[in-house]
Amino acid sequence: MAQGYDFSGSAREWQRAGRVIPGGVNSPVRAYGGVDEKPVLIASGQGCRITDIDGNEYIDYVGSWGPLILGHAHPKVVAAIQTAAQRGTTFGAPTLAETDLAERIVKAMPSIQKVRMVSSGTEAVMTAIRLARAHTGRDYVIKMNGCYHGHSDGLLVAAGSGLAEHSTPSSAGVPRSISERTIVAEYNDIPGVERAFEEYHGRVAGLIVEPIAANMGVVLPDPGYLKSLRQLCDYHGTVLIFDEVITGFRVAYGGAQAVYGICPDLTCLGKIIGGGLPAAAVGGKAAILDLLSPLGPVYQAGTLSGNPLAMAAAITTLDVLGETDSYQQLETAGSQLQAGIEKAARKTGITVRILRAGSMMSCYFTDRPVRNLTDVKSTEIAMFKRFFSGLLRNGVYIAPSAYEALFVSLAHSPEDIHKTIEIICKVFQSIRR
Repeated sequence: MAQGYDFSGSAREWQRAGRVIPGGVNSPVRAYGGVDEKPVLIASGQGCRITDIDGNEYIDYVGSWGPLILGHAHPKVVAAIQTAAQRGTTFGAPTLAETDLAERIVKAMPSIQKVRMVSSGTEAVMTAIRLARAHTGRDYVIKMNGCYHGHSDGLLVAAGSGLAEHSTPSSAGVPRSISERTIVAEYNDIPGVERAFEEYHGRVAGLIVEPIAANMGVVLPDPGYLKSLRQLCDYHGTVLIFDEVITGFRVAYGGAQAVYGICPDLTCLGKIIGGGLPAAAVGGKAAILDLLSPLGPVYQAGTLSGNPLAMAAAITTLDVLGETDSYQQLETAGSQLQAGIEKAARKTGITVRILRAGSMMSCYFTDRPVRNLTDVKSTEIAMFKRFFSGLLRNGVYIAPSAYEALFVSLAHSPEDIHKTIEIICKVFQSIRR
């Protein structure tokens, strides 16, 4: 994997896409605007490697932004999808697979008694917020600055990920009357949350948080932070919602709530529970979930919810994760990659701070602690851009944003990790000059 990859085909095809797709992409961060590059178009993936349309191969640490914990085109997942497709791709009617997946989720996460399947994390969060409001009879929601919960109107306020890239605190087209019902506090700032509860006393329906932030890069919760949020929600009669769209089945089989021993009232899941296909879910206490139609007054529907192909992929993925020592393998690979990056940084005189939770991590070019979005924004973003470009041209594919996570999969072998570290050391040497 030599420096000097040819991206001419991707550049040409991106221009063609731009004539019929806004910005040439169907999700903003894919446009590479945050790294001053042009996007590469992917042709195929196998295991931990992807190949672009110019024939360039990369060791992939994006994994479709987290879902592909088993790697690309895992043979068992592919076989499950093929078998399901032969029976029919969609019915818009109940199937056994929906119940099979729901039972696995309920068993894995003690906080979840019932589950409603949807097709995206945004839908899961929208449903959770609606349930919280119906359950409490209140209107306001607290979210954390830098935590991204999808693109529904009420949560595009000081959002992370792609919006942070463009320094836009909210989206055009969102009525102020809707955004005003969202209260923003800083991640890891309990006094700020306490002030929000005091100012909106008796009016806060739900508090939503990524238990491990992963949309401003990986930012870990301070000791006791999640416990304090649980206690505050209990005291104020507020529904605690964990957005585990990224962390669910990623940091542990039972998600971040299993790692930290905190039970939310509602949990939003996605990514891995689709097994690489579009699927998500909201789960939680039966008393809250039973407010959903057809049992209760909260309306939610979706033609492709519980799609049989996605259910087959998800069931197979969770079964593979549950039957092996997969999380130990992921922890080992993640820790080896972290140690290798840190050693390469020391060797080359690069200042970098790695924040990691199991198989997901972020590289921040700073010598200061990173606890919230303000800290992330104070890191050397220009250095990250050079880091990204160097990796891309030497065969390592990471997210084209300083505000995203790097994901290790079960398909990454020790040799892949070693090769990655060698390339990172080479890139560090080049950007040090």
